Amino acid sequence: MDFPEKLKDLLITTARQNASDLHIAVGRRPTLRIDGTLVPFAQEEIVTPDAAKGLIGALLTPEQKEKLEKDRQIDFAYSFEDKARFRVNAYYQRGYLAAALRLINARIRTLEELSLPPILHDFAKLSQGFVLVVGPAGHGKSTTLAGILDEVNHSRGDHIITIEDPIEYLFTQDRGIISQREVGSDTLTFDDALRTLLRQDPDVVMIGEMRDSRSIATAMTAAETGHLVFSTLHTNSASQTIDRIIDSFPAEQQGQLISQLSATLVGIISQRLLPRLEGGRVPALEIMIVNSAIRNLIREHKIYQIDLVIETSLQEGMITLNRSMANLVKNKEVSLENAELYSNNPSELRILLERM
Repeated sequence: MDFPEKLKDLLITTARQNASDLHIAVGRRPTLRIDGTLVPFAQEEIVTPDAAKGLIGALLTPEQKEKLEKDRQIDFAYSFEDKARFRVNAYYQRGYLAAALRLINARIRTLEELSLPPILHDFAKLSQGFVLVVGPAGHGKSTTLAGILDEVNHSRGDHIITIEDPIEYLFTQDRGIISQREVGSDTLTFDDALRTLLRQDPDVVMIGEMRDSRSIATAMTAAETGHLVFSTLHTNSASQTIDRIIDSFPAEQQGQLISQLSATLVGIISQRLLPRLEGGRVPALEIMIVNSAIRNLIREHKIYQIDLVIETSLQEGMITLNRSMANLVKNKEVSLENAELYSNNPSELRILLERM
């Protein structure tokens, strides 16, 4: 069987098994991630250097191969025969080619289908402000954002611009106009796209990932000038996210940044995907909705007090990650062991459960 045929079998199996990822690396069998667990293909041979080069090379255009050789890694999207779409990171490790392929669902699921709380619909109704979806890699940030953006697309006649590297979910325009810009093909660089963003008459903006102080500053300026802006960060909580944003700027700029952030930030969603007892994964969320108390804490740089405001603001739709996990354990959707594994504070989680 030649490499493209083997690759075809791997991609079809990944989609059929509803795996989140396919890993190809020298020295081990091709491996799927299913419900958070790595599962090797028992029937496949150990991947050799030549096999890795053939399998991964079949995914790449000549231009992408050149970039991979130059940069030693590359992100790109790959559509397989209109059957499945993947976000791919190809890279070198110990001198050999390797790749991680993230399966992207062809259909964008609604917030209900994703088992997300109804309060998230409120973010799709906003006319302006800055909303962040945060959490570790592979825990559904892009999927949640796509669900919110698609709700905007179906309910409002807005111009939605996304800047992505690479484009993940493909939107079908409904009431809104959607311009999806991919770094490398639709814009030369991320910075170029950010620089011209506001000239393109957007109402809603989605910046795939906040990479540096420039992207953060652009997002907040857009929110400040009457746009609704969504983005993601690899942080673990709302308070850690705010600290990370502030710390990404030099000390002399932080005063202005804090003032701008307190005025533009409207919400942070921190997400984890936990293994469900019945199979599959279920989201646990920390939800922070910026109210006057939180605005004051940001302005006064008392970020450490934000967790207490979230804990005591259930009636406003806020929830801590531990309380969300405790609810899942109480409802017998996830095990206590897994909840503790994903919790930032397992002892607090156990106390919460004792009180429920």
